[in-house]
Amino acid sequence: MEIFTNSVPLWISILCLISFFIPIYLIYSVIKQGVENNTLNNNNKAKILPKAVLLFYSIYYLYVMIMSSTGIFQVNTLPPRVLLFTAIPLTLFYFLFIFRSKLFWQILENVKLSSLVRIHIFRLVGIFFIIGWYYKILPKSFALIGGIGDIFAALTAIYVARLIDQKSKNYKKITLIWNIIGFWDIVSVILSAFFVTKQAIDTNTQGILEMTKFPFCLIPAFAPATIVFIHICIFKKLKMEK
Repeated sequence: MEIFTNSVPLWISILCLISFFIPIYLIYSVIKQGVENNTLNNNNKAKILPKAVLLFYSIYYLYVMIMSSTGIFQVNTLPPRVLLFTAIPLTLFYFLFIFRSKLFWQILENVKLSSLVRIHIFRLVGIFFIIGWYYKILPKSFALIGGIGDIFAALTAIYVARLIDQKSKNYKKITLIWNIIGFWDIVSVILSAFFVTKQAIDTNTQGILEMTKFPFCLIPAFAPATIVFIHICIFKKLKMEK
C-alpha cells in the first residue's frame, strides 16, 4: 500500500506531513493557556483537555490517512469526497459539539486574542498549493487562490498578533478587518474547490484529485473546518473584549 503520493518528491510529502503537526501544537498551547487560570485550575475535565485535544487530532489524522489509502477520495464528485468524509464531519463537530460546550466558552474567555490570531501562522501550508502547481498536480487558478491568500493570512497574522500584544491604537479594528479578509480567503478557496471539481466532472479531467492523496489530503480534511472555526472564535473574542 502506497502511503505517500508519487506525484511529488518524497521530501515534499514528508515536509507537508510535518507541517500539519504545527497547528495541533498551537491549538494545544492556546487551550492549555485557557485552562491555566484561577477559574479552571481545579476543574479535572479542563486539566485533561489539552492532552485530549492532542489525542483527538492524532486519531483524526490517522483516520484521514486510512481513508485516503483506500482511494475513496480519488473520484470527482460534488461535494468532493475528501470534504464529505472529513471536513464536513469535522465542521459539524466543531459547531454542534465544541461550540455548545460550557467549558469551551470558559476557555475562550481566558485565552489571549493574540494567541488565537497566531494559530493562523500555520496557513503557511498554502505554499504547498504553489508547489502543487509547479509539479502540475493542481490547476494554476486554484493553486494561486489557495496559496497566495493563505500565505498572506499567515504572514499578516504575525503582525496583527504583535499589535494586539502591544495594545496598539485601533488594534481591535485592524484585527477585525484582518479576520474578515482571512475568513473570506478560506471561503473563496472552498468555493474554488467546488468550481474546479465541477469543471473536472464536466470535462472528465483530473481537477484537484491529487489533493486527495496523503499527506496533501490533510489540507482539505483539516484546514477549512479548523480555519473557519478559529475565525469565528476570533469574532467572538473581539465581541467579548468590548
